[in-house]
Amino acid sequence: MSTTEPKSSTISAVYPAIRQLLDDLEHLILGQRQLLQRMLMALLADGHLLVQGAPGLAKTRAVKLLADHIEGDFQRLQFTPDLLPADLTGSEIYQRDEARFVFQPGPLFHHFLLADEINRAPAKVQSALLEAMAERQ
Repeated sequence: MSTTEPKSSTISAVYPAIRQLLDDLEHLILGQRQLLQRMLMALLADGHLLVQGAPGLAKTRAVKLLADHIEGDFQRLQFTPDLLPADLTGSEIYQRDEARFVFQPGPLFHHFLLADEINRAPAKVQSALLEAMAERQ
């Protein structure tokens, strides 16, 4: 596997936009600079981010604002003990007028998924989420 180092000219071109995005978010979310920086790092690294904190610290709002600023779609999913893997991935829904099944994508197909209280979900649901994250699906 070969890796290429980013060119300094590429980094120089992108940095002002990233800096402006961070500044814009900091004006909207006060006192959460570290969270905002880590969200941008995860985004740039094409990774995932685990955010933990007390209620009321604007975690959900921060993710939603980031999604809005980069024109991505956002979905918040409250994990509960009765959640099924298909609730994450989606399922085939019968369309009577077309007389066929059509795939209805679940929350995993959004650009930003805020998975709230993952620990409450059954093991199969947690496994489906982790598999999608690991496989970049």
